[in-house]
Amino acid sequence: MVLGAAALLSGCAVPEARLRSGLIRAGLPKPLSACMAERMVDRLSLKQLMRIADLPYAGGAESVDQFLHRVRALGDAEILGVTTSSAALCATGLAG
Repeated sequence: MVLGAAALLSGCAVPEARLRSGLIRAGLPKPLSACMAERMVDRLSLKQLMRIADLPYAGGAESVDQFLHRVRALGDAEILGVTTSSAALCATGLAG
């Protein structure tokens, strides 16, 4: 039972860590990136998470607004909605 729980948790850990690293590379602050990644990993598919994590390779964002503009360019309304709400809740400290 313990091994099963560990396997389930590790299934989220890798995408979350990759997303968190991608957000940091994009220029977002580490605490904001960690909070956003934690929320987003439960709300988006693995494919969607990979698209966001790889997005920063196009160049660093200088602000959250610039990053969200690049996310909008992906053309996926669900990604944009989850990313925007996560950024807002994490930036204001309302994420829980």
